[in-house]
Amino acid sequence: MDIVLFFLFLAATFGAAATGALFPTGEWYKTLKKPSWVPPNWVFPVVWTSIYLLIAFAGARVAGMEGSAYAMAFWAVQIAFNALWTPVFFGLRNLRASLPVMACLWLAVLGAMITHFGLDFWAGLAFVPYLVWVTVAAALNYSVYKLNPDQKPLDLPNI
Repeated sequence: MDIVLFFLFLAATFGAAATGALFPTGEWYKTLKKPSWVPPNWVFPVVWTSIYLLIAFAGARVAGMEGSAYAMAFWAVQIAFNALWTPVFFGLRNLRASLPVMACLWLAVLGAMITHFGLDFWAGLAFVPYLVWVTVAAALNYSVYKLNPDQKPLDLPNI
């Protein structure tokens, strides 16, 4: 594995993670109704840090391999939807619009896992916890949406 590639992929994950700092959960999120099985707040940064390290590892393992075009495309798509979800859910507070973003993220992670497995067992395996977590996140996203039917997105002024 090329260490420079690892740090480039890690930089991409830090870019996605930065949306969490730009759009924190805040008081608004605390007021939402949530299912009883929502993980405690401390779990989220621990899980995401682990996932970001794993997918940076996966990307770096396969990036230089012959035939890695689809794996790299799925890697790019998943990190793009990963970065998009937080501003839609927490920034715009648009629970409904976050659902298709989450669906696209789930499909992109699945595609990344499959294409990485096709090139390297360990790279594919590194995506498994991500797919599990995104499945949990999608269920949580949907549950919060259903439990808060009157929640309206932020009304942004026309720019």
